[in-house]
Parts: sequence; C-alpha cells; structure tokens
Amino acid sequence: MKAICFYFQIHQPFRLKNYRFFDIGNDHYYYDDFANDDIITRIAHRSYLPANEMLLDMIKANKKKFKVAFSISGAAIEQLEQYVPEFIESMKELAATGCVEFLSETYAHSLSSLKDPEEFVAQVSAHDEKIFQLFGQRPKVFRNTELIYDDDIASMVQAMGFKGAITEGAKHILGWKSPNYVYKAATAPKLRLLLKNSKLSDDISFRFSNTDWAAYPLTADKYIGWIASLPQEEQLVNLFMNYETFGEMQARESGIFDFMRALPQFAAEADIQFWTPSEVISKMKPVGELTVMHPISWADEERDASAWLGNTLQQEAVDKLYSIGERVRLCQDRRIKQDWYRLQASDHFFYMSTKHNSDGTIHSLYSPYDSPYTAFTNYMNVLSDFMIRVEQQYPSDIDNEELNSLLLTIRNQEHEIEELKREIAMMRTNLDKDITGDFAETPPADAEEAPAKPKRKRTTKKPQS
Repeated sequence: MKAICFYFQIHQPFRLKNYRFFDIGNDHYYYDDFANDDIITRIAHRSYLPANEMLLDMIKANKKKFKVAFSISGAAIEQLEQYVPEFIESMKELAATGCVEFLSETYAHSLSSLKDPEEFVAQVSAHDEKIFQLFGQRPKVFRNTELIYDDDIASMVQAMGFKGAITEGAKHILGWKSPNYVYKAATAPKLRLLLKNSKLSDDISFRFSNTDWAAYPLTADKYIGWIASLPQEEQLVNLFMNYETFGEMQARESGIFDFMRALPQFAAEADIQFWTPSEVISKMKPVGELTVMHPISWADEERDASAWLGNTLQQEAVDKLYSIGERVRLCQDRRIKQDWYRLQASDHFFYMSTKHNSDGTIHSLYSPYDSPYTAFTNYMNVLSDFMIRVEQQYPSDIDNEELNSLLLTIRNQEHEIEELKREIAMMRTNLDKDITGDFAETPPADAEEAPAKPKRKRTTKKPQS
C-alpha cells in the first residue's frame, strides 16, 4: 500500500509601486493597489476558485478518501479577503469536509527564519492564529517560506511544538537516499520530515503541457502507474506545488483539471491512498535522520537560499531590513507593523536576483521591474522611508534596553490609568444606586404619616438575695 501526500502553496506579495528618491520622507504609502488587485483577482478566477471547486467535487465523489494540504501566507489571505472574499468562503467549505489540512508558515512569507529568530517565532504565531480564526484549525505541521530548512530551523520548529515539517528532497542532502520516506531531524529528533519528490511534482507543475517532453501527454493512469512501480518499500510520495499550477501555470485547456479529477480512480485501483501530512506522520515511522547544515529550499537547481540571498544587493537589503526588527517589535503603531510584514516578503529579494536558470532565463523575467538593480533601488527607497518613520518613534540614539524600559513604564502607567478609570466608574455607579435608593425610601410630602409604634416598656429584674 502506498500513499500520496498533496500540498499546495498559495502566496502573493503586496507589490510595491514606483517609489522615487524624492518620495522619501513625503509619501508613506508604498503599494501598487491596482497591480495587487488585478493579479490576485485574475489568478483567483483562473486558478484558485475553479481549483477549489474541483477539489470539493473530488472529495465528495470519492467519499472523503481524497485529501490535500494547503499553506496560505498571511499576505495572500489579506489580499484575498480584500479583493476576492468568495475564495475565503470556498476555502471554508473545503475545510468543513475534514479532508483539508492547513499548514503553518511565516505570516509575511519572509526570510526571518534565516535572519531573526524572534521575528520568525512571532510571525508563525500570527499566521497560525489567522488560520484558526478563518478555518478553525491549529496547524500541526510546519512549512517554511519556499521550503527553506536547515538544522537550526528544525530546532526552532520543534520548540514551537510542531510534529513535523515539510521541505525539499534535495539531492545534495539525500545522496543515495530516497525522498519517499519519513525522516527525522538530526537536531530535533521528535520532528518528522516530509520531503518533496521533485521529479513527480514538477511533472505536473512544469512539464504537464510541454509538447517537447518525452512523456507528453501525461495521463492519470500513466502517472499513477509511475507511482505504483516505485520500489515496494517506498510507500510515500510527497507532491508539493504552487496552487497556480491549476489554471494559471497549466491552462485549463491543457486538460490539467481533468487529469486531477481522474487521479483518485486510478489510485484506488492501484491501492494508493491520499493522506494529509499529519496522517503521514501518525501512520509512518522515520527510517533515519537528516542533517542539513546549510539552508535548502525548493528553488533552482541548487536547492539553496541563493535565489534570495545570492548577491550583495540582496544581502544589503535583507540585512538593512532586519537591523531594525527589535525596534519595530516594540512599536504599537498598526501601520508600521503592517508595513513591516509586507516589506519582509521574500519576493522583494527574489526580484533582485541576478541568477540564470537552467534554461538560460534570469529570475528578473518573473519580476515587475526592468532589472534586479531597479528592484533594489525601488525597495531601498521604500525601506529608507520606513526606517525614518521607525526612527521618529524610536530614536536610534536610545539603546534598545533603555527604550524597552521606557516603553514598559509607559505601558504600566497606561494600565494603572485604566484601572483607576474603572474604579471611578464603579464608584459613580454605586453612588448613583445609593442616591436612587435614598429617594425611593423617602415618602412623598403629602403622604399620611404612619402611626408611631408604641414604645416597649423596659423592665428591670430585682436581684435575687
């Protein structure tokens, strides 16, 4: 018996508008609302909404034996709530089937796990609270931004109470090992690792409609046949991909939706089940441990973090951003907090990449900017303005410890003032009741005077002799 574990990522960043040097200090709104609305709405109607409808039909048609998992960034949720609220409702309907698991991740889809552990923990908590509010689930399995993972991250993830994490089945880490097993983290033995089967995932995500591909056309029975033919001891196949695969990366006309709908039937014939990540962890034991000393991801052939931190532009931008992290976390300004999250999205640094892909294209082809240098300049202009706003509230000439002490004093005073206000309000309420009671007990002026009660005669006993 084998199992397929489907996981889909949904993320869209808040894209920045063209922000000039002369805007610094004058314009504190950084986002291209038109582009954000247009992109998320287009993708939702071409991909997310019809894909949700497809999954719901598959779950019902297969009597809840078809199951999947999602990781949705906080940035994507905010945009979907604002521009495509019907998607949130359709996702709630999927969640109600009990066949959909929501995974944890960083709220901002950020690189905080590599740069700021305190921020990392805070963002995971914020993300999971949002998922619980919307869909009623507390995530038990963690999925980091772009599947970034290493031994240090494993320790933090286990400390936060997660049972498992999913990441890339990178060849330079696995060596001769197969991704089709459950592993445990070397630095966090209780943390179970689920590894992406890159070949079988990319067959759907990237090669499905490629007419030059030797295996084209890909049909459901052929695909399930590949999984069934894996060695008997390899009982798990993790298929991790972007949700835009359905309808966006692979157009509806390619037959991608029909391909997916047919999978459960052929899987059942081959005795292959569909499990969520939590089910995998509860049903399968790890066959060994993995040591990952340097960060891995699911990006590029290198499967490392170089897509976001591979050149000096990216490193300068990321380091500058996280240099003010502690001060921003002390802040209570809602707009600053919001901008802080939005500026951390890994996409901003991906646009600065100068790497070439295996097909000769460069990352900037997926960017809204003319070049990585334009992306860097625009981002740094925005970041400069943001840092000025943080500096105005929390000057850098006050060290963080002193600033924290001052803020604590202010918050304590605010708490004391609130307590005093509550006491005053209670005293006023009690006083009003007393006054009302006095008036109620006082008879009207023209009322007949009640007869006086006869006084009781006092008797004194004679002392006995």
